[in-house]
Amino acid sequence: MAFDGVLFFPVTPFDEQGAVELGLLREHVSSRLEHSPGGVFPACGTGEFHALTGDEISAVVGATVEVVGGRVPVISGTGGPLGQAIELARRAEAAGADALLALPPYLVGGPVEGLISYVEQVAAASSLPVIVYHRGTARFTPAAMRRLAANPKVIGLKDGIGDVGLAQEIVLAVGESGRGDFQFFNGLLTAELTQGAYRGLGIPLYSSAAFAMIPELATAHYRAYVSGDEQTRLRLLREFYVPLVRLRDQVPGFGVSLIKAGIRQRGLPVGSVRAPLVDPNPAQLAELERILAVGDSLADEYAPSLVA
Repeated sequence: MAFDGVLFFPVTPFDEQGAVELGLLREHVSSRLEHSPGGVFPACGTGEFHALTGDEISAVVGATVEVVGGRVPVISGTGGPLGQAIELARRAEAAGADALLALPPYLVGGPVEGLISYVEQVAAASSLPVIVYHRGTARFTPAAMRRLAANPKVIGLKDGIGDVGLAQEIVLAVGESGRGDFQFFNGLLTAELTQGAYRGLGIPLYSSAAFAMIPELATAHYRAYVSGDEQTRLRLLREFYVPLVRLRDQVPGFGVSLIKAGIRQRGLPVGSVRAPLVDPNPAQLAELERILAVGDSLADEYAPSLVA
């Protein structure tokens, strides 16, 4: 499985009563497909995996698969308690997903041997390939990833830790295993800000929550990134992404809350976030609206050469 484009992590819309709104999800995903994402990752971090029931995750994944219609890969979130992760892997396969993103185990920490076993059991639960999420309680060593790379069903790693030295060692270790098909991508919050460094490590792909909110600008950044237009890329970082990150860092969980708020501001009523996340206050919403206005202006400016 190969990805070509921004990796799109959609939000999960909720109605006024807090229930999952599949109609809005379909509209959200469909409207972003025209911007050519490299893959769609429903019910993952941006989609509030932590707050969804198993039935809700299955419904979200199934609706996404239906809308995408095979145009790009659909990768379902799984993870948490081992039993839940195994069950969700099977449900994702039944829903038509193409692969799994294995989020970290819930609450408990374990040694590396336990993490390897966790991933291998999730991989064995269905026929779907698995991408490892390197974050939180799931911190993998280079030796562990070399071992997991020996399993052909483990096809990639998403780095959400941000230790560039460790990430470089993992890239080298997997390379030594002979896996030329292994996919690496930067999964840090607002990954655009760090992707210049990650490319130098041999991690060319990145996830983009901003793509869910303002796909025109996220696509402009991606086109500048792949074409080597550093002047444009740095301008987009300086004028849009850096202010967004400063706002995001004010409150834990704003990596998701701001995205949902921005989508609402742009006209799609995707609802609030579920606890323990919180919505932005009025002043923060006003600042987000200002940042998005800058982003729209930049996207319009670069549309003829980068987005069209």
